[in-house]
Amino acid sequence: MSSTLFITNTLSRKKEEFKPLNPPHVGLYVCGPTVYSDVHLGNVRSFLSFDIVFRYLSYLGYKVRYVRNITDVGHLVNDADEGEDKIAKKARLEELEPMEIVQKYTNGFHDVMRIFNILPPSIEPTATGHLIEQMEMVKRIIAAGYGYEVDGSVYFDVRKYNEDHNYGELSGRNIDDLLSNTRALDGQDQKLDPLDFAIWKKAEQGHIMFWPSPWGEGFPGWHLECSAMSTKYLGNEFDIHGGGMDLKFPHHECEIAQNIGANGKNGPRIWMHGNMLTVQGRKMAKSEGNGFTPEELITGNHKLLDQGYSPMTVRFFMLQSHYGSTLDFSNDALRGAEKGYKRLMDGYETLQSLTPSGESTIDVAALKEACIDAMNDDFSTPILISKLFDGVKTINLIKTGAEKASEGDLKELKELFHDFIFDVLGFRKEDEQSGAGSDLTASLIELAISLRKAAKLNKDFTTADQIREELTKIGVTLKDNPDGTDFIIG
Repeated sequence: MSSTLFITNTLSRKKEEFKPLNPPHVGLYVCGPTVYSDVHLGNVRSFLSFDIVFRYLSYLGYKVRYVRNITDVGHLVNDADEGEDKIAKKARLEELEPMEIVQKYTNGFHDVMRIFNILPPSIEPTATGHLIEQMEMVKRIIAAGYGYEVDGSVYFDVRKYNEDHNYGELSGRNIDDLLSNTRALDGQDQKLDPLDFAIWKKAEQGHIMFWPSPWGEGFPGWHLECSAMSTKYLGNEFDIHGGGMDLKFPHHECEIAQNIGANGKNGPRIWMHGNMLTVQGRKMAKSEGNGFTPEELITGNHKLLDQGYSPMTVRFFMLQSHYGSTLDFSNDALRGAEKGYKRLMDGYETLQSLTPSGESTIDVAALKEACIDAMNDDFSTPILISKLFDGVKTINLIKTGAEKASEGDLKELKELFHDFIFDVLGFRKEDEQSGAGSDLTASLIELAISLRKAAKLNKDFTTADQIREELTKIGVTLKDNPDGTDFIIG
């Protein structure tokens, strides 16, 4: 490869030249969702950021093994080794089995990823599908002297680990400062130190998700699953680990400690963190109560929305900002993105209709180099988009006759726009009415939904599933709810 990609490494706090461990193969791991609720727009931004990483590395010719997990056990309510499992709590509230909750929200997550044209990973492992690997990792951590068991729970000894390593190197935190800021919690008396974290938890009476282990019935710690699954599929050393900024501490910090404790290796060489989506300066999050679901955003059915916006408008809005910077939601910004996306796609359509006009006066090679330079600078999608808009200006000048383009240059320009708009940035063409659909389209979809409902009532689940799958293929996502079934086009 002739060009050089630089990536900001959170661990070293600088941009580093990307040198894969085993070229042309690249190992990429990204922390996936905890499937206990609907995905909100802040989650979408994080997964979109790494969709771009996956797409661009593939564009450069790398063979990427992209692993993104599903957390279906072990993520406790307060993220501090205490409280109820988030999935078990939701199962209790909805009077369902925990795995029903997992399946329901995993399906919903996949639906949302399709809506925003976010590619599926190469491997999508689940925490419950890798309990043996996690138990084996706990054993190795104990054998290395970094883990200890108390009454059926196993904790990671942070002080012991810090004698030989640096707990806090990723987040830049000092363990003495962490200790002074750590409040007492129920169950902390089991730990040698309040900073220690659970790698296996005993299932107390009433806990509904547990498995047999060498330490008694229990469940894995939340941090453990990512260490176990990333190293299983990518090796004890691999290229890139990504996730949201909010996971840097404690989740990713604990991953590093576990990797070194069990395998003697840090795991990933490069740590990447996507920044937050904010609403009026506050993080968009379920806990803040300010998160938009994709359905609300597309339909405009939310008190903070002036109108609905198509999925590709939202994608364009997010990619106008670098993944490492915060992005504040506003109706003005989304309306601007709507106009920008239309301008880009109009330029692409104009390009398809152009014909050669004699000796060329344009420099396609320079435009392509500028686009690649933008992405090679830490996946700078805002700069890439600005370069494509430079290309749109050129396209419009060719159309008016102010610039000329040979047959070869037109062919290269069409390839460039196709590659960067669709393959790298991941846009797709949308119907003008993609948010709501035309009256005829909506009527046909409602008819299909009625047929699906009838099939389910007749217990013909094969036909019901086939109807859903066929609608998904043409870009229609169904969303079942207590009042019936909604649909989203796009």
